[in-house]
Amino acid sequence: MADFSEILATRPDLDDRDREWLHHLVADWQVVADLSFADLLLIMQDGNGRYVVAEQCRPSTVMTLRIEDMVGKVMPDDMAGELDVAMHSDTVFRSTVLRDVGKATVCNVYAPVRHNGKTLGLVIRETDMATRESNGRYETESINAGKRLYEMIPRGQFPYSDAVMSQRHIARVSDGFIILTMDGVVRYASPNAISCFRRLGLLTTMQGHYLSELGVDLLHTDDQVDEQLPLVLSGKAAVDSEISTNRSTVSVRSLPLCDVNGRIGSIVLCRDVTELRRRDRELQTKDAAISEIHHRVKNNLQAVSALLRLQARKTESDEVKKELKEAQRRVQTIAMVHEGLSQTADEIVDFDKVIADLLKMAVDLATMRDQHIDINFLGKFGMMPAQDATPLSLVLTELITNSIEHGFEGRGDGHITISAGRSGSSLNVVVEDDGAGLDAEENGGMARSSGSGLGTQIINTFVTNDFGGRVRWEPRREGGTRVVLDMTLRAAQPE
Repeated sequence: MADFSEILATRPDLDDRDREWLHHLVADWQVVADLSFADLLLIMQDGNGRYVVAEQCRPSTVMTLRIEDMVGKVMPDDMAGELDVAMHSDTVFRSTVLRDVGKATVCNVYAPVRHNGKTLGLVIRETDMATRESNGRYETESINAGKRLYEMIPRGQFPYSDAVMSQRHIARVSDGFIILTMDGVVRYASPNAISCFRRLGLLTTMQGHYLSELGVDLLHTDDQVDEQLPLVLSGKAAVDSEISTNRSTVSVRSLPLCDVNGRIGSIVLCRDVTELRRRDRELQTKDAAISEIHHRVKNNLQAVSALLRLQARKTESDEVKKELKEAQRRVQTIAMVHEGLSQTADEIVDFDKVIADLLKMAVDLATMRDQHIDINFLGKFGMMPAQDATPLSLVLTELITNSIEHGFEGRGDGHITISAGRSGSSLNVVVEDDGAGLDAEENGGMARSSGSGLGTQIINTFVTNDFGGRVRWEPRREGGTRVVLDMTLRAAQPE
């Protein structure tokens, strides 16, 4: 079954601006469906001239008529004549035939979607006639507001071409709506909208007052005011904002209502987001604390590294000096992981970026002045939590250091390739070098899978104990050494 993008692809006569207009329409037409208590279908002609459902929108304020997915379905042949007439209509076209959808009796209304002088398709409003019986003030105001928005579609006034939406939690019709006159006076406020403003501290009635004045009266001198707020409360532009006062926050969004002569009023949607903002603040505080902890850990590790470096300079024993430098490198490896963690809002690091910096440092520390060793990366490690990133960093730096010190001893250049393959929590890493090979490295005591060197012990311990994996040491076919690591990450994140 074709989706929206595939249906658009069958229409080469539509340019990018036409497609963008249709995307804007389906991104914002939920408010029309909710206000109208009706299902919406976007009908377009495909490349063969058939009328096809390109998108559908179910209302969240009433039971939908369309339980099944309609996208991609061809409209019945007996509707083709009516659809042809609607496509050539300049305004909203109302069907004279009532149709049955399931057990409901439905009246179809068609709004041609016009843009740049073209009729791109039709928005069908399927109204269950039962929803138009015995309506109260709430239903009547909602239906009339939805009708006004719907009638703006053929005139190219909806969706809004200059809308500015910046809030993450956009208000919906069911959260609360307010109907304003052209002057910004409240003509009607739904019960949920009244409750939102009561949370902000409003004690007076809303109807008959300027919404902008009601909003200003709620604010205190030290309250932060968004620059878009006056536009929202006056209903003059399609923008959103927030009112924060009296320890409560309400998200507001304005939708101007227009006729052929211009703006005649507006709808203001409002949603109480107090609890959501409180949680956001808690998360920000927690993230800042975690980031600060990692920053301090990094600084402490760097201090330890500096002490080891000073001690190495003062010792006269070459063997002790070498061991201290190895310890310094390992501490610095852990410090760099925490450096990456201190720059993010969570416990996840981009391991590909971290390991590239770490291994460059490892190469610089291990190579002699006249050596030039290249490292190439294949594949991606992906995002990784500190629980996995720290031991994996130590394993890889130990392998690289071992390769340089023993595989390239006495050589001027060399190449190391690190290949990573990851699927969920499974990670396969292959480290290859074109060095002297296993025989020469075994003499150094570090590359043996059963070796007793500290580097080998670190590698085996982390891979087997922390990752439940295994290490295979084998000769490289073209000469050199190949080390294969098969591991299972403990706290896997999506690649």
